[in-house]
Amino acid sequence: MDFELIKLDIDSQIATLSFNDPDNLNAINQTMLDSLDLALDHVEDPDNNIRCLILTGAGRGFCAGANMARDPGEEDGAASNRLADPGAGLEKFYHPLLRRLRNLHCPIVSAVNGPCAGIGMSFALMGDMVLAGKSAFFLQAFRRIGLVPDGGATFLLPRLVGMARAKELTLMGERLSADDALEWGLINRVFDDGELLGEARTLAGELAKGPMSLGIIRNLLWESVDSSYEEQLNNERWAQREAGRSKDFVEGVRAFNEKRDANFSGK
Repeated sequence: MDFELIKLDIDSQIATLSFNDPDNLNAINQTMLDSLDLALDHVEDPDNNIRCLILTGAGRGFCAGANMARDPGEEDGAASNRLADPGAGLEKFYHPLLRRLRNLHCPIVSAVNGPCAGIGMSFALMGDMVLAGKSAFFLQAFRRIGLVPDGGATFLLPRLVGMARAKELTLMGERLSADDALEWGLINRVFDDGELLGEARTLAGELAKGPMSLGIIRNLLWESVDSSYEEQLNNERWAQREAGRSKDFVEGVRAFNEKRDANFSGK
């Protein structure tokens, strides 16, 4: 299923969403954002029963960040307004998409190939499991153009790697290799480039076999970063009620008692 500059493949309840502008290292422009919005409609559609989402990039890069060049057909006034207030574009176009990924009903696996820069890095870090190829690198390049990290980077980075390393990434604007990102705790696993997508699909397959409670778990973990201990105990209490009312819980208990693997439906 191809959209302009975005590709979506659905197979065995796994959706693979690819940034698809390899000639520009998948740098994001307005056309790509519009297509991403449409593609996520299909991922969220209950009729498609998507149980895991893979995010990746076509060609030799994951995403080089925002494309600062003018979009084809963009009028002079629109281009001037976009550059005069980059924050308005974030609020109108990027933030709704990032919120949709944060609130997605199923786990996300990011498969980072090659450059992963700017807001492209923010999209990659929406993954619950972030995998990278050996040649991948991560870059907060905003200082080079006089802007600030965006796409939630200043929220995510201190929580993932600590304040000192978050400052190093954002203030220095230097590349972080895949191996160093793994050592820092920014990502989960590193593979040879040729094995990356296959490993991502294998992992997504395991997650897609899981219960619907996996989506609830990812939401609990997101909530935990801003919750007190007492608040999180309450969050878990209500989440447990929701999970306990699922068909997957019934199947899980039955499988446990029958000493077999559970056959979860994701419902």
